[in-house]
Amino acid sequence: MFTKIDEKNLKEAETIIGPSLKVKGDFSGKGNIIVEGVLEGSLKTSSNLFIGDDAKITASLEANEARVGGEINGNIKTHGHLEISSSSRINGDIDCSSISIARGAILNGKCIMNPNSNHPNKDIKDKN
Repeated sequence: MFTKIDEKNLKEAETIIGPSLKVKGDFSGKGNIIVEGVLEGSLKTSSNLFIGDDAKITASLEANEARVGGEINGNIKTHGHLEISSSSRINGDIDCSSISIARGAILNGKCIMNPNSNHPNKDIKDKN
Protein backbone atom coordinates (compact mmCIF):
# COMPACT_ATOMS: atom_id res chain seq x y z
CA MET A 1 0.00 0.00 0.00
CA PHE A 2 1.16 3.55 -0.57
CA THR A 3 1.26 6.24 2.06
CA LYS A 4 2.00 9.26 -0.08
CA ILE A 5 1.85 10.23 -3.70
CA ASP A 6 5.22 9.76 -5.34
CA GLU A 7 6.37 9.09 -8.89
CA LYS A 8 6.15 5.30 -8.46
CA ASN A 9 2.56 5.46 -7.17
CA LEU A 10 1.52 7.76 -10.02
CA LYS A 11 2.90 5.28 -12.54
CA GLU A 12 1.11 2.38 -10.81
CA ALA A 13 -2.21 4.25 -10.56
CA GLU A 14 -4.77 3.23 -13.13
CA THR A 15 -7.04 6.19 -12.37
CA ILE A 16 -6.25 9.63 -10.99
CA ILE A 17 -8.93 12.16 -10.11
CA GLY A 18 -6.92 15.36 -9.86
CA PRO A 19 -7.49 18.23 -7.43
CA SER A 20 -9.31 20.37 -9.99
CA LEU A 21 -11.77 17.61 -11.01
CA LYS A 22 -15.29 16.96 -9.79
CA VAL A 23 -16.80 13.64 -10.89
CA LYS A 24 -20.16 11.99 -10.26
CA GLY A 25 -21.08 8.37 -10.83
CA ASP A 26 -20.41 4.80 -9.85
CA PHE A 27 -16.84 3.68 -10.58
CA SER A 28 -15.44 0.16 -10.53
CA GLY A 29 -11.92 -0.90 -11.45
CA LYS A 30 -9.07 -3.29 -10.80
CA GLY A 31 -6.10 -0.90 -10.54
CA ASN A 32 -4.81 1.56 -7.97
CA ILE A 33 -6.88 4.74 -7.73
CA ILE A 34 -5.86 8.19 -6.48
CA VAL A 35 -8.52 10.77 -5.62
CA GLU A 36 -7.40 14.34 -4.95
CA GLY A 37 -10.57 16.13 -6.14
CA VAL A 38 -14.31 15.81 -5.56
CA LEU A 39 -16.14 12.50 -5.97
CA GLU A 40 -19.85 11.78 -5.63
CA GLY A 41 -21.35 8.29 -6.06
CA SER A 42 -19.45 5.08 -5.35
CA LEU A 43 -15.96 3.78 -5.99
CA LYS A 44 -14.79 0.16 -5.89
CA THR A 45 -11.39 -1.29 -6.80
CA SER A 46 -9.75 -4.64 -6.17
CA SER A 47 -6.43 -2.80 -5.69
CA ASN A 48 -5.41 0.12 -3.47
CA LEU A 49 -7.06 3.49 -2.94
CA PHE A 50 -5.44 6.80 -1.98
CA ILE A 51 -7.67 9.70 -0.91
CA GLY A 52 -5.72 12.98 -0.71
CA ASP A 53 -5.81 15.34 2.24
CA ASP A 54 -7.87 17.97 0.35
CA ALA A 55 -10.31 15.57 -1.35
CA LYS A 56 -14.05 15.83 -0.77
CA ILE A 57 -15.87 12.51 -1.11
CA THR A 58 -19.59 11.79 -0.91
CA ALA A 59 -19.53 8.14 -1.84
CA SER A 60 -19.25 4.58 -0.62
CA LEU A 61 -15.69 3.31 -1.03
CA GLU A 62 -14.33 -0.24 -1.34
CA ALA A 63 -10.72 -1.27 -1.92
CA ASN A 64 -8.15 -3.90 -1.08
CA GLU A 65 -6.22 -1.42 1.09
CA ALA A 66 -6.61 2.33 1.47
CA ARG A 67 -5.05 5.49 2.83
CA VAL A 68 -7.68 8.16 3.34
CA GLY A 69 -7.47 11.86 4.03
CA GLY A 70 -9.83 14.75 3.38
CA GLU A 71 -13.56 14.84 3.95
CA ILE A 72 -15.49 11.61 3.41
CA ASN A 73 -19.26 11.25 3.73
CA GLY A 74 -19.97 7.58 3.13
CA ASN A 75 -19.02 4.09 4.18
CA ILE A 76 -15.53 2.63 3.68
CA LYS A 77 -14.74 -1.06 3.23
CA THR A 78 -11.26 -2.53 2.85
CA HIS A 79 -10.30 -6.18 2.65
CA GLY A 80 -6.89 -5.37 4.16
CA HIS A 81 -5.47 -2.40 6.05
CA LEU A 82 -7.12 1.03 6.28
CA GLU A 83 -4.93 4.01 7.17
CA ILE A 84 -6.77 7.15 8.28
CA SER A 85 -4.61 10.28 8.18
CA SER A 86 -4.80 13.21 10.58
CA SER A 87 -6.58 15.33 7.93
CA SER A 88 -9.51 12.88 7.68
CA ARG A 89 -13.06 13.87 8.54
CA ILE A 90 -15.14 10.71 8.07
CA ASN A 91 -18.91 10.53 8.48
CA GLY A 92 -19.77 6.91 7.81
CA ASP A 93 -19.18 3.32 8.84
CA ILE A 94 -15.94 1.41 8.39
CA ASP A 95 -15.46 -2.31 7.68
CA CYS A 96 -11.82 -3.41 7.51
CA SER A 97 -9.33 -6.10 8.45
CA SER A 98 -6.92 -3.76 10.28
CA ILE A 99 -6.85 -0.03 10.90
CA SER A 100 -4.59 2.83 11.96
CA ILE A 101 -5.98 6.23 12.88
CA ALA A 102 -3.71 9.26 13.18
CA ARG A 103 -4.14 11.79 15.96
CA GLY A 104 -6.43 14.59 14.79
CA ALA A 105 -8.62 12.45 12.54
CA ILE A 106 -12.37 12.61 13.08
CA LEU A 107 -14.50 9.49 12.71
CA ASN A 108 -18.27 9.61 13.18
CA GLY A 109 -19.61 6.13 12.55
CA LYS A 110 -19.25 2.46 13.44
CA CYS A 111 -16.05 0.53 12.94
CA ILE A 112 -16.17 -3.22 12.36
CA MET A 113 -12.89 -5.10 12.18
CA ASN A 114 -12.99 -8.52 10.59
CA PRO A 115 -9.54 -10.13 10.23
CA ASN A 116 -11.03 -12.60 7.74
CA SER A 117 -12.31 -9.85 5.43
CA ASN A 118 -9.20 -10.13 3.27
CA HIS A 119 -10.37 -13.61 2.34
CA PRO A 120 -13.97 -12.98 1.18
CA ASN A 121 -14.41 -16.54 -0.18
CA LYS A 122 -12.79 -18.29 2.77
CA ASP A 123 -15.08 -20.55 4.80
CA ILE A 124 -15.06 -19.51 8.43
CA LYS A 125 -15.59 -22.44 10.78
CA ASP A 126 -17.01 -22.10 14.24
CA LYS A 127 -14.38 -23.11 16.84
CA ASN A 128 -16.90 -23.91 19.61
